[in-house]
Amino acid sequence: MAGNMMDLSKFNIDAPRWDQSTFMGRLKHFFNITDPRTVGVSNANLDKAKDLVDRCRAGTLLPGTTKEQLLYAKKLYDSAFHPDSGDRMNLIGRMSFQVPGGMAITGLMLQFYRSVPAVVFWQWVNQSFNALVNYTNRNAASPITAKQIGVAYLTATSTALATAVGLNLYTKKAPPLLARWVPFVAVAAANCVNIPMMRQQEIISGITVTDENENKLGESRIAAVKGITQVVISRVTMAAPGMIILPIIMEKLEKYPFMQRIKFFHAPLQVTLVGCFLIFMVPAACSLFPQRCSMATSKLDPELKESITTMYGDKVKYVYFNKGL
Repeated sequence: MAGNMMDLSKFNIDAPRWDQSTFMGRLKHFFNITDPRTVGVSNANLDKAKDLVDRCRAGTLLPGTTKEQLLYAKKLYDSAFHPDSGDRMNLIGRMSFQVPGGMAITGLMLQFYRSVPAVVFWQWVNQSFNALVNYTNRNAASPITAKQIGVAYLTATSTALATAVGLNLYTKKAPPLLARWVPFVAVAAANCVNIPMMRQQEIISGITVTDENENKLGESRIAAVKGITQVVISRVTMAAPGMIILPIIMEKLEKYPFMQRIKFFHAPLQVTLVGCFLIFMVPAACSLFPQRCSMATSKLDPELKESITTMYGDKVKYVYFNKGL
């Protein structure tokens, strides 16, 4: 055991288990931390995991601690605690809740797409869910006021509703499949509004950028725009396969007599099938871009670029920042 403890005394718990410069490395990482099974872990056990991670960082591990315990504790820590603030995130806003939460809401949006009241209700539920996810996974170093949160929520919800209801009415005489794709178009449009609005303070004030050794260099608005743009692309990609392919599948299935006899089963079937898509798409979409985003110093805001050049000359070629999720 002494040998095991000697190894653990040098164990860097914050070092990625997989290469984060490759898509496959990031995919393994996000499969690990978006595991929906972690949603059922109690707050008490999450706090114990955080304590173990903190002890490892401080070099004060208790005798008998194993590497497997540390890896599981880090998995729980990454799934439930914000990477910037270290605070425990609300359950619904965690990326590990995207599969159970997203499959229920998306499946019901896809099922109840015909009537305007149903479209309005489920788009509202979805945007409320998205707003909470976006707020929870923002760059926590950039505070946002209650007023800004309210404006962002109302703007995104209005965009989703206007898109969904408008297209719903427009596609009344169109082929049935087009009407089934309306929820996706509304979700994509709302994501393009919801995420930038919920994280507007980052665009206004900039986000912290560092050198490769985590030394703070300043605040960048251009870095914030890059990070938020990547998050928007990831979120739309996350929803796309389920919301585009599943309507095609359901359109085919619903023509069979046996499917017409079990209409009560259509909603739970769609929810389950969306879950099958999201199990893979949540980690895959999160993996499209590195979490620790980089940018060439030459592309930064002019005043920040000048400040870095004045202090370091041309030694700092790239800066790094957390893009959020």
